[in-house]
Amino acid sequence: MNGKTKGNACAGCALSARREFMADTLGIAAGVLVVLGAPSSLAAFATGDILGEVSGHTVSYPIPAADGTQIDRANQVILVRWQGTAYAFALSCPHQNQALRWIEKDARFQCPKHKSRYTPDGTFISGRATRGLDRYAVTRAENEIVVDLATLHEQTADPSVWNAAKLTLT
Repeated sequence: MNGKTKGNACAGCALSARREFMADTLGIAAGVLVVLGAPSSLAAFATGDILGEVSGHTVSYPIPAADGTQIDRANQVILVRWQGTAYAFALSCPHQNQALRWIEKDARFQCPKHKSRYTPDGTFISGRATRGLDRYAVTRAENEIVVDLATLHEQTADPSVWNAAKLTLT
């Protein structure tokens, strides 16, 4: 069993194989774009679905090798690596809990319901929302990012804790 499916009820099923195939395909496509000289904003920021390894109230993910965003729908987490920093966000917009979308061409998140927009680090840009994306507490364990699903920080409730809810990668 690999790290993507450990502890998952569908380990070894067709859905698990499809997820792995899609993740591998996205990685290959991003590599091809880099080789062909695609614009850095497109080739350098990959998107895809992931499935974290759950243990109690935490979930672990391999540290992304490059800037990008990955979504763990099962745990409602958006994992982002952006300019040497990793973040874990709640999947929903803080305005009315609508699932967010990544807008590749603009390098930002957007709520499809009321068009609130956010930077890759979760900072609010515009729209009906009144704060940045809610961030989970994150730590590093060897080559993994560990997200504490029980500790979600709102930007306006405690800005200093929200700003600290990130992981600097070297």
